[in-house]
Amino acid sequence: MTKNPLINALTATTYIAFIVFVMDFGTKMVKDPNTFIAPLAIVSLFTLSAAVMGYVFGYEPAQLYFDGKKKAAVNLFLKTVAIFAVITALILVVLFSGILS
Repeated sequence: MTKNPLINALTATTYIAFIVFVMDFGTKMVKDPNTFIAPLAIVSLFTLSAAVMGYVFGYEPAQLYFDGKKKAAVNLFLKTVAIFAVITALILVVLFSGILS
């Protein structure tokens, strides 16, 4: 991704928001989701999401690590995870505080 942990964390958050939007829209469009296709789609989406998040969180740190910049790789990964954790915590605070009710 990038060497900016904030951009990486925001990219992950944006991807998740997009998936939630698509799933919310999709459940309103489909009348009977109890088919063979629904679980297949969910497992496929989970696999795709794991690959995308692996790329967002791990690609640049892996590049740095294999270039011999191990400390920079670990720092970038941990900063990205920390920023994403803060974003997640803020979302949970908004959810459970009732601000959006």
